[in-house]
Amino acid sequence: MTWTDLLQSINDSPVGAGIRESTVLFPWIETVHVIMTTTVVGTIAIVDLRLLGYASHRRGARQLIIDLLPFTWVAFACAVITGLLLFSSNALNYWADVPFLAKMCALAFAGINMAFFHLTAYRKIGQWDDALPPPAAARIAGATSLGLWILIVFLGRWIGFTIQQ
Repeated sequence: MTWTDLLQSINDSPVGAGIRESTVLFPWIETVHVIMTTTVVGTIAIVDLRLLGYASHRRGARQLIIDLLPFTWVAFACAVITGLLLFSSNALNYWADVPFLAKMCALAFAGINMAFFHLTAYRKIGQWDDALPPPAAARIAGATSLGLWILIVFLGRWIGFTIQQ
């Protein structure tokens, strides 16, 4: 089975066809996708701004991360599920769309950046938890994350203007 065959089978699946042929499913799924993405970006932006050195109201970096992480992961899981549903409705065209592919790359880089942060600065968070400014590694991770998530939102919106139905 070739890559094109796999994408065609996703596109022709009952789920993909149902979403594509419905007048209401795609907009509802897209709405949930946007709300979940907004929640992900919002919670991550709060942490990123703290990593950049902006004080958080009565919370150190560790507590802020602990408090927001569950919301971030639940919203991210919902965004992935809804994104996969949207993808299934037009898999071949999404896969050929440059903004879509760029968004997927930006998401991968955001994950790598998160891993970098957790393997470096976060391991020593006890030493800088309440300190302002945080260490350079934390600030770099925060700035990179914030930039990538802004790019992800931009690319996600751009997809709507470039995808061929």
